[in-house]
Amino acid sequence: MLKVNEYFYSLQGEGYRAGHASIFIRLSDCDQTCGFCDTEFESGQELSNEELLVKIQEYPCQWIVWTGGEPTLQLTQSHVDYFKGKGYSQAIETNGNNRAPNGLDWVCVSPKVADHVVEKNFPDGVDELRYVRHANQLGVPEPKVESKHLYLSPRFDGNDMNKKNLQKCTELILENPKWKLSLQSHKLLNVL
Repeated sequence: MLKVNEYFYSLQGEGYRAGHASIFIRLSDCDQTCGFCDTEFESGQELSNEELLVKIQEYPCQWIVWTGGEPTLQLTQSHVDYFKGKGYSQAIETNGNNRAPNGLDWVCVSPKVADHVVEKNFPDGVDELRYVRHANQLGVPEPKVESKHLYLSPRFDGNDMNKKNLQKCTELILENPKWKLSLQSHKLLNVL
């Protein structure tokens, strides 16, 4: 069983897969209390794999994004294997505090803790690292884990773009061109 906060069909709004149609499955619960979190993740309903499959089959898409809260608190190998067996490709958006199941097609880590924790949990690297930045934070992160794609994402004020945070990310990327900008375009376009 999974405690599911919500599921919906929309466009991926951030990172490498921005603009791609995706089925988002937001799992309840989190192991962090980030002051800037824009997600209500405490409530939810218990669903079996079979019940969840029935609900998402209405969407014309075979790409699942497991998100939260923190999906690694609930998502197990058996969940990933079940949906893979039903023909779904799967991504996870995690804070990196816990190891993710094997067999995921895309792993995005947005670290909220020291990078050595992420390095321990993802020794083979990840597909994408995405750091949320505030204008007061100096410099770019120096990740200890290998990643195919590195992103800075300006911290929003709720659903509103914070121009100072955007300017800081832009400056950092121009100084460090291996990094890319990730905007929460789903908020800008109101396609939550």
